[in-house]
Amino acid sequence: MTMNIGTAERARGVGPLLGSAAMAAMLLTASVASAATAPDSFADLAAKVTPAVVNIAATEHVRGNTGMQGMPFDFPEGSPFEEFFKQFRNRQGQSPEHQAQALGSGFIIDPSGYVVTNNHVIDDAEKIQVTLADGRQFPAKLIGTDEKTDLALLKVESDNPLPAVAFGDSDRAKVGDWVMAVGNPFGLGGTVTTGIISARSRDIHSGPFDDFLQIDASINQGNSGGPTFNMNGEVIGINSAIATPNGGSVGIGFAIPANLAKPVIAALREEGHVQRGWLGVRIQAVTPDLAEAMGLSEPKGALVAGVDETGPAHGKLETGDVILAFDGSPIDELRDLPRLVAAAPVDRDAKIDIWRNHAKQTVTVEIGKLQDDQNVAGNGADDSGSGLASTAMLGLHLAKLDTRARQAFGIDDEVSGVVVTDVDGDSKAAEEGVRPGDVIREVGQVAVETPAEIAHLVDEAQKKDAKSVLMLINRGGDDLFLAINIAKA
Repeated sequence: MTMNIGTAERARGVGPLLGSAAMAAMLLTASVASAATAPDSFADLAAKVTPAVVNIAATEHVRGNTGMQGMPFDFPEGSPFEEFFKQFRNRQGQSPEHQAQALGSGFIIDPSGYVVTNNHVIDDAEKIQVTLADGRQFPAKLIGTDEKTDLALLKVESDNPLPAVAFGDSDRAKVGDWVMAVGNPFGLGGTVTTGIISARSRDIHSGPFDDFLQIDASINQGNSGGPTFNMNGEVIGINSAIATPNGGSVGIGFAIPANLAKPVIAALREEGHVQRGWLGVRIQAVTPDLAEAMGLSEPKGALVAGVDETGPAHGKLETGDVILAFDGSPIDELRDLPRLVAAAPVDRDAKIDIWRNHAKQTVTVEIGKLQDDQNVAGNGADDSGSGLASTAMLGLHLAKLDTRARQAFGIDDEVSGVVVTDVDGDSKAAEEGVRPGDVIREVGQVAVETPAEIAHLVDEAQKKDAKSVLMLINRGGDDLFLAINIAKA
């Protein structure tokens, strides 16, 4: 255990001068510190759990590339850029079709061969192979995926029971608790790292249900889909992302909490897909100023910014309502509501506590079924509907270009695309000059009409390791091209 030597020296210097009460207090402090120290070794824990952690190789067929190496897009035919770069394209030639392989991690949750990993590890894979710690290899069948939580379930067949680990209760994990991550960083199988939970409930804008555990146990590329264990050898998180300025670990990793993953994995195992509840409202955060204006004692809840006329909440909730609780669970933060609605049984009534006209009321809504192109409760992470609900992506807040958006930003009816409602000041988009009121018409020469389409196209470009993506933007009736940096941090 590392100690601050200077502090220790000063403690020894004043020790003989302390009275009995102070000495007792110091001994108590020492006892507490001793109880919180790391285990003498993680060897027993590692030996217990690593047999159930697997390497995953996902193979995808990739078409040849006729563009300039490092360029994420082709320029429009006839544009001045096309001729300028033509000589470089000719020099590059055409790459043949080939097989691309992604490496990730996973873990076995049942001796019969069910394997949990991240959806992005096996996304678009034509062949998936699972390798155990003892070297045995198995072809894997994809049982189901859930893009919204980035989870996937695989199945391998073995004549003998396979080593397995169990999920723990992630809600009991506290900031400062020791954890151990096991995975396949950079293709190096069976790698064990340790650290602590450094934060909880992190929202990194990767999906509508972000609630990550932040850990400082080193995880890198290839750790995705691997488990984070507590000291009892239970899986309390599934490693999914890192924050890094250089592509390597800097001690900030993010794991999907086990309690979020468990019902998703159970649904994938039973049905092959996840069925989620749908409320049909667009929501925004309650700021202190809004709370004061509405007569709320504190800025909590979810403010209803719009109600889908075809949704379950139509006729029950109104624009301006503040949702305070859903089926008995309080809405302390905006993102609490989408998670609770998504987990609610479809076609069942839910009691919703609201604040309307400076008074608390309760309404009952029959929860609908969320379709792939719908938003759980308008939390803005995948806004494919109408309205000005925002989505944070590359510092852009986007909305579908409907009548209200056109009026708000003075956009002509002839202009089509997705409107930028706000831009984070320190974002990559702001650096390139994107402004609120701009309309994104194309991304990589593909016409877009919803924020979800933009997110998908940017995600696809990032998967191909593109450094930037070309956007056609309409500003005040004039079109211009901007190259937006999309390189992963």
